Amino acid sequence: MPSNRIGRINEEIQRELSALLRTLKDPRLQGGLLTITHVDTTSDLRWCKVYVSALDKSQEKDMLKGLKSAAGYLRRELGAAVQLRYTPQLEFVADDSIQHGAHILQMLRDPNVVKPANPANEHIVLDDEE
Repeated sequence: MPSNRIGRINEEIQRELSALLRTLKDPRLQGGLLTITHVDTTSDLRWCKVYVSALDKSQEKDMLKGLKSAAGYLRRELGAAVQLRYTPQLEFVADDSIQHGAHILQMLRDPNVVKPANPANEHIVLDDEE
């Protein structure tokens, strides 16, 4: 039976880092909303890739610089909060999956892009389209 140990570790690291982000006093991180979307940890627990998404894309590069400068502090606090043999090195990567998903959703809602699957149903108007 395969275990889901790395998956559970990824979730725990994501939860702890989300809580630790609120404690950072870096001015580059204070301006906007920053979200940790996903965490990938190697099987030997030496490296951890943290995918972050910023609400304001113009501030995203500054926020990544702020996170990279705070990586040592975050690693130390993470090691104290999560009991693992090794505390992984943190690598922060910009993630645009939320923006990509919003773009796809906008395209799906546009009647000029997405045609009805059955042309006989073109006369049907949904409640939110009125």
